[in-house]
Amino acid sequence: MAKTQSRAARSRKAETVEALTDKVNTHSRPSQLRITDIRTAVVAANYDYPIIRIDTNQGIYGIGEVRDAGHRENALQFKSRLVGQNPCNIDMIFRDMKRFGNWGREGGGVSGIEIALWDLIGKAYGVPCYQFFGGKYRDKVRIYADTPHPQDTSPEGYVERVLGRKKLGITFIKFDIGMHLLEGMAGVRIGAPTKHEYQTGNWNNAPGSGTGVHVTDKGIARMAEVVAAVRKAVGWDTSLCIDHYGHGMMTVKEVIRLAEAVAPYGLAWMEDPVQWHDVEGHKMVTDAVDVPIAAGEELYLWEGFRPFIEEHAVDIIHPDLLTSGGMWETKKIADYAERYQIPTALHFAGSPIAFMANVHCAASISSFVALEHHGLDLPFWEGLVTGLPQNYLQDGYVTVPDAPGLGIDLNYEGIRAGLRSPSDLFESTEGWNTPKLGFWQPDLRWDR
Repeated sequence: MAKTQSRAARSRKAETVEALTDKVNTHSRPSQLRITDIRTAVVAANYDYPIIRIDTNQGIYGIGEVRDAGHRENALQFKSRLVGQNPCNIDMIFRDMKRFGNWGREGGGVSGIEIALWDLIGKAYGVPCYQFFGGKYRDKVRIYADTPHPQDTSPEGYVERVLGRKKLGITFIKFDIGMHLLEGMAGVRIGAPTKHEYQTGNWNNAPGSGTGVHVTDKGIARMAEVVAAVRKAVGWDTSLCIDHYGHGMMTVKEVIRLAEAVAPYGLAWMEDPVQWHDVEGHKMVTDAVDVPIAAGEELYLWEGFRPFIEEHAVDIIHPDLLTSGGMWETKKIADYAERYQIPTALHFAGSPIAFMANVHCAASISSFVALEHHGLDLPFWEGLVTGLPQNYLQDGYVTVPDAPGLGIDLNYEGIRAGLRSPSDLFESTEGWNTPKLGFWQPDLRWDR
């Protein structure tokens, strides 16, 4: 009799659990998910976009991308480590992969896969990605527009170019103040490089000059003249920042002189004043000037940002989440920077896939400033995906989506039209089924 009651009780319990489960939209059986494939498609753009798709045994897939101008191989090298794994174990997968990434584009494979996994997990559980990072601080994310320098590098040429951005409703604009605007001018550099060096930015290789090439006071004044003209044209209700004068093209002292010259025009920041890895150089500039300094687009993982944050070497950290390690790692970096009263702006120059990853990440960062948009001049950009609302950019902001995962999907026709190799639309990657990475220990592989 006791056994009969026990069976009946177990049966009633099972029926109760089943009834409760039926009322929950599980979207899939996450514990049974397994990665079955990873495929890519490279879109030719201002910088190529290597797009990633991770497939599973339940028909759910996640999308991501390697950093702009990176290589699909940075992601495909992980295929043999991914196939058979449960994508929901993202922290374990990420810890395994991150050893093989590095600064700049070499972080693109790890970061792109991380994004695709979060998209996949969001679809499996039916929730938007930002929910995995603690929820959102904002419903809309502020955009700052990249503005490539005009062919006419006079102050008037710059004004026209920047006003074109303002007409789009954008209230935060970046423009490039580089050596290009000194080309053809007399007395702006000591040991002026050739036209080829102007075009390539390879200053230290100018014949006969080496590191003896410097910007004169006249050159500094010309750059400041452009900034002054742009500020006057857009007014004080628009945030402005400048880029492309640094990266080793100017010395620390020259950057400081430029910062002093443009300080009256209220810049939100000067970007990447010295080489990306130079903590001391950044700190020298940051400590010496009143204009905020932003940097970090080439840094990889929390460990890469740590010295810049702890030394207060910058005023604003500026990660590119397609290098820094993806969405969750970037959120961790931003939270750590906030402890040191350093806010976060997000660098970005990719497709709508990584753009929406940035939007979800930005929504979850309390100290967030603005997100870069580098595709405003590309007529095909929006058509690479579905789910991006018409007129998605309103008054300089993008609404954070509430759809599962990233909130968008692949538009195969749009991608096909822009492929770098016309026949290469998520074709088979069987050649990557066997291990390609140098470190492999079967006893460390996770249960499949």
